[in-house]
Amino acid sequence: MSNLVLYAIPAFILTMVIEGMWARRHPEVRGYENRDTIASLSFGLMNVVISGFAKLLSIPFFALLYQHRLVDLGDLGLASWLGLLFAEDLCYYWFHRSHHEVRALWAIHVNHHSSERYNLSTALRQTLLTPFSGPVFWAPLALVGFSPAMILTAQAWSLLYQYWLHTEAIRTLGPLEWVMNTPSHHRVHHGKNVEYLDRNHAGIFIVWDRLFGTYARERAPVVYGLTKDIKSFNVITIGFHEWAAIIRDVRRAPTLRAKLGYMFAAPGWSHDGTSKTARQLQRSVVS
Repeated sequence: MSNLVLYAIPAFILTMVIEGMWARRHPEVRGYENRDTIASLSFGLMNVVISGFAKLLSIPFFALLYQHRLVDLGDLGLASWLGLLFAEDLCYYWFHRSHHEVRALWAIHVNHHSSERYNLSTALRQTLLTPFSGPVFWAPLALVGFSPAMILTAQAWSLLYQYWLHTEAIRTLGPLEWVMNTPSHHRVHHGKNVEYLDRNHAGIFIVWDRLFGTYARERAPVVYGLTKDIKSFNVITIGFHEWAAIIRDVRRAPTLRAKLGYMFAAPGWSHDGTSKTARQLQRSVVS
């Protein structure tokens, strides 16, 4: 996590206090719950520490690729930073989408979706292992000439942008909804409604979801959480419950192909049809 994010911590605290006061005057939203908020903040603190260690691997990785870059898009001044804004966001889209569509990666990402509430503290319910699984998705940036420092800066501004998306206090933003990721779009992403599953993976620009067929508009009220909520505020349970489920499924799988499916197919895949993926659920609703 970049220093940009560390400097923003006082703003995080202030805006959560303001949102909490707003939620008390709006009983139609669930607002904050102490145990849920503490769990989210705990993951945020752990992510700061883990990300610091992960940089010991990701920075040399980006530096090595940068030394063997194919072009020098990072040497064009302001144009480079503008290009990086879009290029980094495209990398983030595929990173995020992959962590929803491959179960082993979903097991890393799932804790961010585990809260049944939606507020600014949810933004801080960061994952523990994506600092290690993520760098490969940003590797193309180094190969086209963006330095490690530029990549880390772009990742930080993306993370900062996404913080304010985790709120119910902002409904819609008019024409900006066509281009930018907004609280409305991201509420959909956190919904467990069947029509909202695996939608709106954008970081900053919603255009990627529109281009690649993963966009959904907020229509029905969003129900937050997982398709099978874990009903726990224990950080160990929140962080590793999906890994435990994968191990159980792999053990009972009758064939090697089924075992691999439980690890690398989409979440919800089953060899015997006893559970369904997001796409299978959505097709069954349509039919």
